[in-house]
Amino acid sequence: MPELVIILIILLLIATVVALVTQQLRISYVTGLVLAGLPITEVLSRRIGLDPSLVLNLFLPILIFEAAINTDISRLRSTFKPIALLAGPGSIFSSVIIAVLVKFGLGLPWIPALLIGVILANTDTVSMIAVFKEIRVPSRLSTIVEGETLFNDAAALVSFNLILVVYATGSLTVVQGVQELLVVALGGGFVGVILGYLSLPIFVRLNDPLSSLLLTVALALGTFQIGQFLGVSGAVAVVIAGLIFGNLGLSRSPSASDRITLLSFWEYAGFGVNTFIFLLIGIEINPVTLWRILPSILFVILAYQLGRILSVYVLLAGLRWFDRPIPLRWQHVLFLGNIKGSLSMALALSIPLTVPGRDDIIALVFGAVLFSLVGQGLSLPWLVKRLKISRVSDVMQKAGQLQIQLIASKAAQDELDSLLKSGVLPKAVYEELWASYQVRVAQSERVLRDLYNQHRAGQREGDPSELGRANRGGLDAIRRRLLLAEKGAVSDALRKRIVPEDLVQPYIKDLDEKLLTLEDE
Repeated sequence: MPELVIILIILLLIATVVALVTQQLRISYVTGLVLAGLPITEVLSRRIGLDPSLVLNLFLPILIFEAAINTDISRLRSTFKPIALLAGPGSIFSSVIIAVLVKFGLGLPWIPALLIGVILANTDTVSMIAVFKEIRVPSRLSTIVEGETLFNDAAALVSFNLILVVYATGSLTVVQGVQELLVVALGGGFVGVILGYLSLPIFVRLNDPLSSLLLTVALALGTFQIGQFLGVSGAVAVVIAGLIFGNLGLSRSPSASDRITLLSFWEYAGFGVNTFIFLLIGIEINPVTLWRILPSILFVILAYQLGRILSVYVLLAGLRWFDRPIPLRWQHVLFLGNIKGSLSMALALSIPLTVPGRDDIIALVFGAVLFSLVGQGLSLPWLVKRLKISRVSDVMQKAGQLQIQLIASKAAQDELDSLLKSGVLPKAVYEELWASYQVRVAQSERVLRDLYNQHRAGQREGDPSELGRANRGGLDAIRRRLLLAEKGAVSDALRKRIVPEDLVQPYIKDLDEKLLTLEDE
C-alpha cells in the first residue's frame, strides 16, 4: 500500500508538469499525458497497468455520466438524425470495412478481425470533448460529435459482447443477432429510464449538496452494474439515466450553489479519471513492441481511416434527403476527429485468453490508439483553424459577451427572488441589488436589439457582408430553438389528443421546412 501511494503521488506530479507544458505549447492535455507516459513504461508498467475491469466498471460509467448530465436533450433532439446515422449504421458500416480489410490484408481469422473492427470503429468521448474545449466550433457540430461519441461507446460495448457470444456459442443467425442487439440496447435504455426517474424525487428531497453527490455517484455506478447484471447494456443505461438526471433533476434543485457544487464535482471527477486513464495508456504502450510490427499497425490505421471515410462522407451525403445537410468542412472534422482512446484499449485487454491471436489484437489496437491520440489529436486543432470553422467575427464576439451578461444577470435576479421569498434577504437590500442587475439587463437587451435590427435589415437587403452573416448565424440558432420548442409542444398536445392530427401534421411540416432553411451557426 505505501508503494502504491508513492506511485500515485508520482503520477499526480507528472500530470501537473504535463498540464504546465501543454498550456505553454498549446497542445491537447490528453495527448501530452500519453506522450509523458511512454518514457516511464519500463519503470512503472510492472507495478501498475491499465486494468480493463477497472476501466469498464469504474472509469467508463463516470465518464459517460459526466458527459450525459452536461448534454442538453434539446440540442440532441435537433441533431438526432446525423447522430443516429453515425453512431448506428455508421459504426456498423465502419466495423465491417475494417474487419474485412484486416481479415484479408493480415490473414487473421474472422473473430479477431471483427473484434478489431468493433474496437477501432469506436470514437473516444474524452479525447474529442477535450479537443473541443480548447477550440471553438459551431454548436451544431460539437453536439453531433459529442452525441455520436456518447452513443458510440454504448454501441461498441454491445457489438463487442455480441461477437464474444458468437465466439462462445459457435454460431448466431442474423435474426438472433438483431434480436440480441435490440434486447441489450432497448433493455439498457429501459433500465436507464427507470433508475433515472427514480432518482429525481430522492434528489428533490435532499437539501444537502454533499448527500446529492453521493446519490449521483450511486446512480452512475449502480446503473451500470444493474444493467450488466440483468444482461443488458450498462453503458446505454448510464447514458439515459445521465440525460434524465441532467435535464430534469438539476433544474429542480432549489439552490444555484447546489447545482454548481454538483456539476463542479463531476467535472473534477471526469478530469481526474481522464488524467489517470491517458497517463496509464502511455505507460501501458511499449514502443519497442510496436516497432516490431509497425507495417501491420500502419495497415490497421489505414483500414480504420478508410472505414471512417466511407461511413462519414457516404452516409452523410444522403442526409440532405431527410435533414439539413452537414457542410463538407464539418465532415472533414468528423473524419479526422475519429480519435481512439481508453475504451478501445480496455476492450482489447478484456478479450478472453482463449481467443486466437489475442496478443496480436492488443498490439495492433495499442499502436492504432497511439497514432490516433498523437497524430490526430495534434492535427485536429490545426485542421479546424485551417478550415476557418472556429473563426468568430467581432460582432459575434460582442453579441456572445452580451448574451452571457444577460443570462448571468437574469439568473442572479432569479436567485434574489428565491432569497427574498425564503426570508433570507431584507426587502430594501433586495430592491437595491435587483435594480443593479436590471441596469445590466437593460443595457444588454438594448444592444442585442440593435444587432437584431441590423440582422433584419441585412435580410431585407440581402447583406452578404461578414456583419450580415454573423448576425444571421447567431440569431438563427435562437430561432431554431424556438421552432423546436414549438414542435415539441405541438407534438405533446397531439399525444394527449388535445388537437386533431390532420391539423397538426401540416403545422409540423411547415416547422420542419423553416428549420431546414436556417443557416448553421
